[in-house]
Amino acid sequence: MLPRTRRPLYQDRSGQRRHRPDYILVLLSVLLLVTGLIVVYAISPGLAAQKHVSDNYFVTKQLVTILLGVITFGVVSQVPLRYWQGLRWPLIVLAGAATLAALALPVSADYPAHRWIRLGGQSLQSVEMIKFALVICLAGFLADKVRGGVMADNKQTVQPLLIVLVVLGIVVAGAQRDLGSTGVLVFMVAAMAYVAGLPLKRVMQISAIIVVGTVLAVASIGYRRDRILTFLHPEQDCQDAGYQACQALIAVGSGGIAGKGLSHGAQAYGYLPEASNDSIFAIMAEKFGFIGTTLLVALFMGLFSRVKSILERAPDAFSRLMVTGVLAWLSTQTLINIGAMIGLLPLKGITLPFISAGGTSVIFVAAAIGLVFQVSRYTTFGVNEHHDQAAVAAPSRGTAVTYRTRRGQAAGEAGRGR
Repeated sequence: MLPRTRRPLYQDRSGQRRHRPDYILVLLSVLLLVTGLIVVYAISPGLAAQKHVSDNYFVTKQLVTILLGVITFGVVSQVPLRYWQGLRWPLIVLAGAATLAALALPVSADYPAHRWIRLGGQSLQSVEMIKFALVICLAGFLADKVRGGVMADNKQTVQPLLIVLVVLGIVVAGAQRDLGSTGVLVFMVAAMAYVAGLPLKRVMQISAIIVVGTVLAVASIGYRRDRILTFLHPEQDCQDAGYQACQALIAVGSGGIAGKGLSHGAQAYGYLPEASNDSIFAIMAEKFGFIGTTLLVALFMGLFSRVKSILERAPDAFSRLMVTGVLAWLSTQTLINIGAMIGLLPLKGITLPFISAGGTSVIFVAAAIGLVFQVSRYTTFGVNEHHDQAAVAAPSRGTAVTYRTRRGQAAGEAGRGR
């Protein structure tokens, strides 16, 4: 009688082999968080002088936020992948409840838009919950359509995607007046649908609808029209509508090659609005100059490269699409924020991931990295029997070629070793 075998510790119930996760992903994330903390520490005296609080108030708040983010990362990264698929509806309900609460609660005089839930001196931006929920829910929806072979079907796939985009546009761009976050959400939907295998013709049709909707959204609101005019000619109104754009360019330009240093610089002392949040890249340019901001961009590029590598080797369609959503989320938001600070894009009022001060953004970005870190435990260099139809069908436009190439390389190395 053969002895009974035990399930290996590196194999979960779905049969996917568990291995060492991508710790470089965590290292790059930590470096970005530490960089943001250093900048917040450097500008804390200037921020404290404006708010009439202690010099350590903002840096202490950021430390607590990072601690909460680390805890969130630890929890999310330990939840098995199969459980996330069952959390789609609870996440939709939570995101909807957070959005309704933000719309129902009164706004502050400084931030009149209905984007935040403010209770007891604390605030939570509901759109961050929407981004996280969209990653999970849309990944599950598209993975189901790929397995069913109906990605090109108008009724089952294209129309639901259009409904999602319309709802996001009405709620986030319309009711919450957050066109920047709407752009991030739209790019997330587009990237995930393309990776899932939506035909390019359908993608172009949806893109045309989005362009028309964006034009209408900008043209219908006065301050959005002013932002476009300010973006085109910021120097014409540096005392009013173009004030933040002009001050951001002054901060970036004054940093020069090597920057003024941590203890120097005046922009955080009431000159540049949102110095610790939306405008923190301009503050970094003032203090660290071209060299420092180039190193920061290199850190982001390294992080995105690791996420892309995990995406290409994800074990199934759901995890691949989930990582795609995270990559689109973080990269698009980074591009929009930096582009606005250097005058290449209009100001959008969204944070720089990992760097900007703010509890909601840091916590949900940490949760997103936790998802990717969990997927990295099950990445593979070859197609096996546990891959579903989407994994073999190369939804990421070249993933299958990568699999075959690496399998061929491995086989060649094994042959040479004989």
